[in-house]
Amino acid sequence: MIFCHFFVMNYKETTAWMFSRLPMYQQQGASAYKKDLTNTLLLAQHLGNPERKIKTIHIAGTNGKGSVSNMLASVLQQAGYKTGLYTSPHLKDFRERIKINGQDIPEDHVCRFINNNKSFFEVQQLSFFEMTVGLAFDYFAQEQVDIAVIETGMGGRLDSTNIITPLVSVITNIGLDHTQFLGTTEAEIAGEKAGIIKDNIPVVIGEYTTETKPVFEKAAHEHNAPIYFAQDEVRELYPSDLTGVYQVQNQKTVLQTIAVLQKHFEIPEEAIKKGLLTVTANTGFMGRWQQINTSPVAVCDTAHNPHGLAMVMKQVLQQKFDVLRIVFGVVNDKDLSNILPLLPKEARYYFCKPDVPRGLHAEILQGEANAFGLQGKLYPSVADAYQAALSDSGKNDFIYIGGSTFVVAEIL
Repeated sequence: MIFCHFFVMNYKETTAWMFSRLPMYQQQGASAYKKDLTNTLLLAQHLGNPERKIKTIHIAGTNGKGSVSNMLASVLQQAGYKTGLYTSPHLKDFRERIKINGQDIPEDHVCRFINNNKSFFEVQQLSFFEMTVGLAFDYFAQEQVDIAVIETGMGGRLDSTNIITPLVSVITNIGLDHTQFLGTTEAEIAGEKAGIIKDNIPVVIGEYTTETKPVFEKAAHEHNAPIYFAQDEVRELYPSDLTGVYQVQNQKTVLQTIAVLQKHFEIPEEAIKKGLLTVTANTGFMGRWQQINTSPVAVCDTAHNPHGLAMVMKQVLQQKFDVLRIVFGVVNDKDLSNILPLLPKEARYYFCKPDVPRGLHAEILQGEANAFGLQGKLYPSVADAYQAALSDSGKNDFIYIGGSTFVVAEIL
């Protein structure tokens, strides 16, 4: 265990304090979502406005934010720039959220930041996410990064990251997720994500629909922001180590963003090629169509909403297998009536509950799944479910593990 010398709390205690003391969307859901940026602006002021000392790229969207963020960071690193990367959630360790050139923020830096500012956090009742955003901006400014890739947590307009003025804003796509906060139609959700569009700052839209395109065009027009639609561009794509079929559109979004960035940074084609081929090595990115076993083949993916799961299930069904086995768990605020119809009836299911407070009990999931013709057994944990799937499998079977980021985190 690493102790943070001369400070009150060690790393484990510091992160425990961050997680337990504060409402956090990941643990609690609705009560952690705040409807304005007052706290974040107060925190930024308290820290000396570190967000103004760094160049940034801002990324929002329902799916693909993480992939696009990591691809961009990898390419920028490959081009020789000191690159900050802020993403969420983490899979194993809190520090994965804040990286420079693929290296997690040091434990003692996290401790020092929290210990130095703890009384301010308590007085202002800052949320987990607000503190974490402050930590990221402060760290990137101190370390004088050349550029930082900043991913929104949820939404855009009211997201704590939305105090930056980036070089380019990116919105990957719109799907129905977090509808209790962001709206119940694609147009409403697009309106929230379009909140990251700034005056005179170019915006790249990854994918649009007839419902979302006018929303983006209107926001861009109001802010005099040049707008680019990546899905309309005909581009040669590059080989990448991110092999999910959905990465094709993400790469188009990345290439369009790089084209905009090239007005500010020299990014040679060689850096683009190498950066896209070595995303996981450069940034430590995990959990996107990630193969974790070979015989039988087992793949995990963090897709957890209808838009993401539909794409991943399409790829699952393209695999060759004797028997398809699916280890599945979700959190309790998911609308299962939108998710369960996307899952193949011919698979054998291993239902489990992710080990977080808002994990949905496996019995409830099994009952709902049965109503959609999905058959399978219950397991006390994700690890037990995966082990059962492995021991039931012949070498030509295929195992998919997913339904929630937390399910994947437990397997990795």
